[in-house]
Amino acid sequence: MNGQDIMWTDRLTTALFVVVGAINLVPGFVAVAPSQITTAYGVSIAGADSADLTVLLRHRAVLLGLVGIGLLCAAFIRSLRVPALTAGGVSMGTFLLLAYTTSELNDANMRVARIDIAAFALLVVAAALVLRKKA
Repeated sequence: MNGQDIMWTDRLTTALFVVVGAINLVPGFVAVAPSQITTAYGVSIAGADSADLTVLLRHRAVLLGLVGIGLLCAAFIRSLRVPALTAGGVSMGTFLLLAYTTSELNDANMRVARIDIAAFALLVVAAALVLRKKA
């Protein structure tokens, strides 16, 4: 690989980490804006268990935010790339597995799953570029 190819690959890898990081970071705002839970996931948290569900979904938002921050940091700190790829892949992969093995998922959660499919594909490309560079 010549210098121009390496520079192009580095920029693409950085961009992929930024995009996937942002996709994971956006749902993290539910942690500080629980009123957006219904908009984000299409579920009502009213009723006897509303406080419990709100805490669980806000905690999920924090975890997604952490994955997003990790991916964004990995965009600029190369030593974080493999751990961030692993965390992002496990996070999105398990959500997709759960989503597509659950019947009657609502439209909002199916939208989230479709976004995660796209983000997961971008993460796979980033992983291929990172592993290619290590070889």
